[in-house]
Amino acid sequence: MLDGRRAPVGGRVAGRRKETTNVVWSGSWVAERLGVELVGDGELRELLGLALRRNPKRAHLLVSNVLGKHVPQRPSVVYGAGFELGRRVRDLLGDAGAREAVVLGYAETATGLGHAVADGLGDATYLHSTRRPVEGVARAGGFEEAHSHATSHLLLPEDPDLLGNGEEGSSGATLVLVDDEFSTGNTVLNTIRDLHERCPRSRYVIVALVDMRSPADRGRLAEFAAEIGARIDLVARNTGTVGLPEGVLEKGQALVAEQEALRPPASTSGDGKLPGTLRPGARVDLQWPAGVPDGGRHGFTPAHRAVLEPALPAMADRIAQALDERMPAERMPSGQAPHEETGAGQPRRILVLGFEELMYAPLRLGTALEARTGTGADARTGADARTGADARTGSDARYEVRYSTTTRSPVLAVDDPGYAIRTRLVFPAHDDPADGPGDRYAYNVAGAGFDAVVLVVDSTADTPALHAPGGLLHQLAAHTGTVLLAVVPSYVPSGAATAVPAESPTSVPTPAHAPERQEDSAMLPEPLRGPAFSSYAPDEVGWLLQDLSDTELEAPTEEREEAIQSGGAHYAESLPVEYQPSEQYQDLFKAALDLSAARIARAVGTVTETVLAERGPRPVLVSLARAGTPVGVLMRRWARLRRGADLPHYAVSIVRGRGIDANALRWLAAHHNPADVVFVDGWTGKGAITRELAAAIAEFEESDGTEGFNPEIAVLADPGGCVRTYGTREDFLIPSACLNSTVSGLISRTVLRSDLVGPDDFHGAKFYRELAGSDVSGHFLDTVTDRFDEVADAVDAEVKELLTADRAPTWEGWAAVERISEEYGIHDVNLVKPGVGETTRVLLRRVPWKILAKRGAGADLEHIRLLAVQRGVPVEEVDELPYTCVGLIHPKYTRGATGADGRAVESK
Repeated sequence: MLDGRRAPVGGRVAGRRKETTNVVWSGSWVAERLGVELVGDGELRELLGLALRRNPKRAHLLVSNVLGKHVPQRPSVVYGAGFELGRRVRDLLGDAGAREAVVLGYAETATGLGHAVADGLGDATYLHSTRRPVEGVARAGGFEEAHSHATSHLLLPEDPDLLGNGEEGSSGATLVLVDDEFSTGNTVLNTIRDLHERCPRSRYVIVALVDMRSPADRGRLAEFAAEIGARIDLVARNTGTVGLPEGVLEKGQALVAEQEALRPPASTSGDGKLPGTLRPGARVDLQWPAGVPDGGRHGFTPAHRAVLEPALPAMADRIAQALDERMPAERMPSGQAPHEETGAGQPRRILVLGFEELMYAPLRLGTALEARTGTGADARTGADARTGADARTGSDARYEVRYSTTTRSPVLAVDDPGYAIRTRLVFPAHDDPADGPGDRYAYNVAGAGFDAVVLVVDSTADTPALHAPGGLLHQLAAHTGTVLLAVVPSYVPSGAATAVPAESPTSVPTPAHAPERQEDSAMLPEPLRGPAFSSYAPDEVGWLLQDLSDTELEAPTEEREEAIQSGGAHYAESLPVEYQPSEQYQDLFKAALDLSAARIARAVGTVTETVLAERGPRPVLVSLARAGTPVGVLMRRWARLRRGADLPHYAVSIVRGRGIDANALRWLAAHHNPADVVFVDGWTGKGAITRELAAAIAEFEESDGTEGFNPEIAVLADPGGCVRTYGTREDFLIPSACLNSTVSGLISRTVLRSDLVGPDDFHGAKFYRELAGSDVSGHFLDTVTDRFDEVADAVDAEVKELLTADRAPTWEGWAAVERISEEYGIHDVNLVKPGVGETTRVLLRRVPWKILAKRGAGADLEHIRLLAVQRGVPVEEVDELPYTCVGLIHPKYTRGATGADGRAVESK
């Protein structure tokens, strides 16, 4: 196996400068037993080995040492091979022709190779075929691969004109078709025939690592080009033929059966299963750039390339940091050492393992990791992609990086130096494939002595099957000391109803359910994200809102209150003027945050762990904007930092008396399983929003036909006893309630007005960019996050107790509000706002009448008392209050009752 043990190419061991003699060709085992010959130029045997597979159409398999599929190889060598071929195509077409060209790669083996060829061309757009259908994306073609175990290829470009529009006649752009080997030419000819009938073009270029056609097949290509009236060029790195004796297929099948009978079914063959701890892999947060596709399944443009390239070093840094945190300072080999020179002080051997068609993203992460440590050769600067010679310029390189991917292709493993596939791991498919469940494989990984494996999958494949016992992560953990999981968000083509959202690293698998209202969700835009909308990082939250930042919505507080209480307007039709805190109040906020950060962190951990235990393994957090949003971000951070789970997080609008945003629910149902959605809010008061959400979900499901949403809310604090999922039921100061937008990503409360929000729109909100100088959103989040470690033990104990406790809602708060409403002659529970958070809101954006404070309440009410003084509102201490405080909105509001300046006065 090409894993550093033997010389794969050029007579050198990749990763060492030591020359090796009498190297065994990794095709000799098959050649000796079946009489197969590999004839070609001098380098051919260094680039190709042989293996056997159980396939009724072709017994032998050419195993490339530079493709990065079956044989771990240095990423720079793999990428350089494709990039160099792309440069040759550019020389053939000229700069202008290269810019107009479209590159098409073949799934699954050549998806990464084709992408590297497109990079070598410079500005070419790339597309690869796929065996994964994506609902909502129209097929632009398809073809069969006759010798493959899985034949059907689909072409699913997001841009329907990418491969040409037959209605507009022929295309002048050259189509460049890339495969790992050009054996009979049937696959390529089938493709060209299909696409040429749809949209004729004058020129095609075929690119392959090796051209292995027979003399008869070489003549067919020229005949076909004449038939369709187009020029067809061929660019191959090496040329040769495979000599197959008569009856080789039957002999090969018999040999496979014989070898399999000698080996009991197991996850490995040859070296056997190595000791290791079976544990889920820790996650590394790549922060994949938003909007950049995970690969070429739906097209990859020069604009995408321009965003990805500068982002690669930072992603490699995150991988390296995660490796450093989980690995010892000196190399401690896991399992079998690859050669006698390894040991403490040697570079740690890292495998970046891709996933089936997802070859390019892990390949580029691997090249960036190589470049970061000085071990990678750059194809753009003339690196030796042919021999794989070590480009390390010093002895301080920390990593020896290799790259390969998993595959659908079943290949026999034989632990012999003359055989290309030495070991294999077998595991269940984990991406819910369209053709049903089945085994998948990783070759030459077991027994290779890797100190760590960085597994890179797309979010569609990040399913429970990946993490289950016997799944790929657990299989890898048996053969290496460290397993890291990096998830690249699966790209969402425009209009694809069931694809996964293109978000940095919070994405989840495509849902198994099929939403019935796909046409509605297809009309809706993708979530808004920072920094374009909100000061939160783009991966922290996606806002299912429309941006109304340029609309004048603010009204003076007293005018809003008069309109609301008179029935002339709903509170959600306008916005209060944003409260600008005094320096004294800002100092009070900071002091309160320092005092309560650990308390909040504990509540965050408790509610998050409860959600993971009862709604896991990958719940979708949906915060009720805006008070729920900081809590949702903190819950997402806890899940990632403490449990290695990247949870998707969105914010939606809910309006008392109007319900939840139905279009936001439609979007969620189209992109996730509704049963996975967990609604999040900051706290409960009397439970009005809890009841509002339950009623709104019931109404939505009845009218829309979508089912599965759980209307229960998870909150940080539940002093009213309104929910069963909470961090605490104490009524304490949550500093995010002390401010408005400046602690909530600079986003206003949500707006629902018929002239601004149409039937196909999300509810609206504003982004107060002008308040950036006062923004403490990040400070609040970071201060609480910094306390996670110190409260972890307390959280574990608390959650263990809560999961067995009776947490049924008591609605104690609602009863108290009704009593207060009557006792104070208000007769309207909507004007009674219980709890520290709701009382703060009354003082910040309503017209307050008085504040009821629990006798003896201390630091939790300092900011309340300060705001009350500023607004001229009396604070009345009372006994037997289930809350720390209650804010009362003025029940008989007129302009005269508050004075011209809007200051409230106590009612006589």
